[in-house]
Amino acid sequence: MPRPELYVIFTGNKGRKPNEISLSKEFFGGADIDIEVKAKVIYESDTDDIINQYIIFCKVFNEQTKEHGMTQKAVTETIRLCKDRNVLREYLAQREKEVMTIMMSFFDEEQIMESFIRSERHDADRETAERMIKMGKLSLDEIALYVPSLSLAELKELEAEVMQLA
Repeated sequence: MPRPELYVIFTGNKGRKPNEISLSKEFFGGADIDIEVKAKVIYESDTDDIINQYIIFCKVFNEQTKEHGMTQKAVTETIRLCKDRNVLREYLAQREKEVMTIMMSFFDEEQIMESFIRSERHDADRETAERMIKMGKLSLDEIALYVPSLSLAELKELEAEVMQLA
């Protein structure tokens, strides 16, 4: 039976990162655990193999999302730049639509999660503002300082609702 080996592909900058990571060291402070797993870490190198090209693709994508945000433009620019730089060129030429679809689905999931978090934060701020309005000790301008996710117009609307229920 061949000896098993595990690998992790790291797409960030190597810096002072190790060449091998350990489950017990990374997550359990080096404690003696029943199952120890070690994985070799693969970083960007000077080779022209498929793994290195994938790492470069990820770095280009990260740069493009910093510049264009989580948008289709970031994806199209990543694909264009990589093809121009001969990074995964053949693969991208044959499967550009597939790559676009997969990458846009990542955005969709991430944007849904961000939207959910914003919505939850907004609801919590609204509840906080409602309690503050009911207490009657602060003006709406002062409440706005504590719940910046709500506009003054939203606070006025909330105040009208609270007064109507009282």
